[in-house]
Amino acid sequence: MSQVLAGVRVLDFGRYIAGPYCGALLADYGAEVIRIEKRNGGEDRFLAPVSDTGAGGLFMQMNRNKKSVTLDPMKPAGAEAVRRLVATADVVIANLPASTLKAMKLDYDSLRTTKDNIILATASAFGATGPYAERVGFDSIGQAMSGAVYMTGEPGEPYRASVPYVDFGTALALAFGTLAALMERGRTGKGQVVEGALLRTALNMMGPALIEQAVLKIDRIPTGNRGQTSAPSDILPTKDGFVLVAVVGQPLFERWAKLMGDADTWLNDPRFKDDLARGDNAIAISARMREWCAERTTAEAIAALEAARIPAGPVLSLQQALDDEHVVATGYLQPVEYPGTRVPAPVPRSPVYLSETPGEIRTRAPLLGEHTDEVLTSVGYSKEEIAGLREKGVV
Repeated sequence: MSQVLAGVRVLDFGRYIAGPYCGALLADYGAEVIRIEKRNGGEDRFLAPVSDTGAGGLFMQMNRNKKSVTLDPMKPAGAEAVRRLVATADVVIANLPASTLKAMKLDYDSLRTTKDNIILATASAFGATGPYAERVGFDSIGQAMSGAVYMTGEPGEPYRASVPYVDFGTALALAFGTLAALMERGRTGKGQVVEGALLRTALNMMGPALIEQAVLKIDRIPTGNRGQTSAPSDILPTKDGFVLVAVVGQPLFERWAKLMGDADTWLNDPRFKDDLARGDNAIAISARMREWCAERTTAEAIAALEAARIPAGPVLSLQQALDDEHVVATGYLQPVEYPGTRVPAPVPRSPVYLSETPGEIRTRAPLLGEHTDEVLTSVGYSKEEIAGLREKGVV
């Protein structure tokens, strides 16, 4: 089966998620992605280890299909090795602040002196311009500064999301931008910088709420699990668990009212005339939904809601998510063997399917420096020269 990005070489200097996951997506579709990391391994390799090698689940997901080269670009011989690699590459990924990129000679001007049509895909916490450009930050900082944390939880008790959606969103946007840049280079022969920023991603995802605030000055406050612009949109307890129900739009609300058995009460009350009114009066609607759910098991509630074509889903634990019949049947989580793990790791495949050139997980995430000799040989180093670099502590 053909791979849409076959022949594209990517150097991945990324760390954690925003850069590395961009590289993983490109690798899924056939790009040769070479992870460049410190001789003793990047800190993201060892986060929450699940393998005897020290590798964690984050590393296994972010770095499938990649090769690993250990290299110190701050040493002269290491900088030369980077220069040789850049000369053969199409894309460089580095989610690092601008000053760090310049110090490592990975800034766009430096890269262009080696290859004038190179594409630099970079991401940082706040972007390359503005008063916060040199600040460092993680996913949760973007959540906090976008209004998302303030609007999550209860009044006076803000919560961040445990899922690093800002990092993943930035990586997806960065991969999209990299593909667009490759297309443009195919037309014009010119490279460019593809820049992502965690705060921009977070603000983008909060866009509708920010627009509403700017225009109406409504000053919303958090309401727990209840939605604010429709109802019922809530997480509610059943006899043996919880379900999430999401009713948006008049047709869904009419079906919900019929399911409750007292449709006229809900449909003729002006407090519930439209989505916005229902959001403003969500407490009363959620109270009725709570009564209904409390009389049923999760399975019974989901079955009844599905029969009425009302969007709903069970609140699953991590193990329940792994065991869910739909998740298992689709095979989206691919078992991948990794040295030092007791069982194969269920690595999520690319979230986007292409019918003719699908992405695939071909190889596990690499061991530290597993491909150093292979990759350096591909750019002209002899065995003796590679041995010399090891003796000097460069690789």
